[in-house]
Amino acid sequence: MKYGWILNLVLMAAFLATLSLGVRHMVASAAHRLETGEAREADSPVIASVSDLPHCTTPFKTVLRRVLTNCGLIGGGRRGCQPAEVRNVAQISDEDFNALFRPLSKRGGVVLFDMAKEDLDNGAKRFVERLWADRRGAGYFFVVARASTDGSTEKNRVLSHKRANSVLFFLQDRFQDPDIEKNVGLLWLGEEYAQLGTDFCQWNLSRDQVECREEDINRSAILSWIDCRL
Repeated sequence: MKYGWILNLVLMAAFLATLSLGVRHMVASAAHRLETGEAREADSPVIASVSDLPHCTTPFKTVLRRVLTNCGLIGGGRRGCQPAEVRNVAQISDEDFNALFRPLSKRGGVVLFDMAKEDLDNGAKRFVERLWADRRGAGYFFVVARASTDGSTEKNRVLSHKRANSVLFFLQDRFQDPDIEKNVGLLWLGEEYAQLGTDFCQWNLSRDQVECREEDINRSAILSWIDCRL
């Protein structure tokens, strides 16, 4: 027992050292969040597990944060961006923008539309419903609609907007959830920004056994839940 006071002193010193490290970690984490707007991966086991998903790269999250903020999904207001705005908000080239979405090929899918049409066919409705149900705790459901180069630029801009809205309106009608719009981010790119290449024909498509040329894959809307923790 004569060494008991020494043991107590050692334990107390270890406790104080651990407490000090914890405080420094919290301060560093808070500073990181203030500077970057994102949590550090070591802050929480849940955050780390989400941030470790392959597509949650730093460039992807940077662009995503810009789009979410400026297109209305963070902070309220309108919920969408049109082509010129997306180009300015994303601050990257067409090809780099599309490259950010390629890792989502197994997470999302592509709804195909008929030429000059914005209506969802029955297969597309089932497809959208299935993708929506595969949430896995994600916070944002992106709908990135496009149009092929047929017709005028203005007409295609409007058409891609209608295609994005068709997905949102279907989800609202199907699930009757007044808050559903808070989770859906609409981007309509027309023919003006980030046209898709035929490599996107390898994604899950709403139509089976269809010819998939560049004009076909751009009469579309890419849909995906975004799992990244910002």
